[in-house]
Amino acid sequence: MGEVIRTVDLSKRYRKVAALDGLNLAVPEGSVFGLVGPNGAGKTTTLKTVMNIVKPDGGRAEILGVDSRRIGTEELARIGYVSENQEMPDWMTLEYLLAYLKPFYPTWEDERATQLVRQFDLPRDRKLRHLSRGMRMKAALASSLAYRPQLLVLDEPFSGLDPVMREDLIEGIIESAEETTILVSSHDLAEIESFASHIGYLESGRLLFAEEMTSLSARFREVEVTLEASGPVPEDGGWPEAWLRPESSAGVVRFVESNFDAERTASEVRLRFGGVRNISVNAMPLRAIFVTLARSRSRAN
Repeated sequence: MGEVIRTVDLSKRYRKVAALDGLNLAVPEGSVFGLVGPNGAGKTTTLKTVMNIVKPDGGRAEILGVDSRRIGTEELARIGYVSENQEMPDWMTLEYLLAYLKPFYPTWEDERATQLVRQFDLPRDRKLRHLSRGMRMKAALASSLAYRPQLLVLDEPFSGLDPVMREDLIEGIIESAEETTILVSSHDLAEIESFASHIGYLESGRLLFAEEMTSLSARFREVEVTLEASGPVPEDGGWPEAWLRPESSAGVVRFVESNFDAERTASEVRLRFGGVRNISVNAMPLRAIFVTLARSRSRAN
């Protein structure tokens, strides 16, 4: 499987702030890649730099095998881009917008556009300025999917939308995933978790990890250890590096294992604490993993 997007040591500064700091990112072909991270992590800057909306200060980005600074009409005709701050010609009706865009995309399908308008329940004769924010997002997505792009880039598409609007957008994204590589940044981790195949965690302009969603979900676990003795928990001055946010009380130890393996983790627990009455292990949703990582790094700094 090839890479639809690749960045190498990508950097971008806004005065004294490093929005991107040596970013190395690879988005596999055919993936639905969720880019997550705290506010100010550099998600939007990453997408805008890859799309050549923002110029990098260093490093390089490639999109569809072409240096992003040199993408032209041929590449743009194979890329869809939808942003939470999407600028649209408000004076146009949706019907006019679709007709206006059609000549720019050789692979445009009128039947596909009609199907998407019907699926999203969009009014063709209403001016864009009179559409709600959710309707405008659906109009932007419909116009980006009508030509079956090879790559779809979504920047915070769910921000501020009600649950029904979100479900409509997610349905459209999932349906297109069979033929389109998708890169989406979002704070809505529950939505990302429901359809992403890969996850990248960005913080302070650096990619801390990127992996398949199944791998990420498998290696993070909440662990609670009940010791046979109810006295103070033995402590030798340090916890294993993979044990995040450890805490203890009389006879009980809790932590998040970030590199979980049932046999190895149990062996480490018994080796460290000796008499163990019970080890309880629970899977974690993406939001809990995100919060654990953010708080662990905040305390470390």
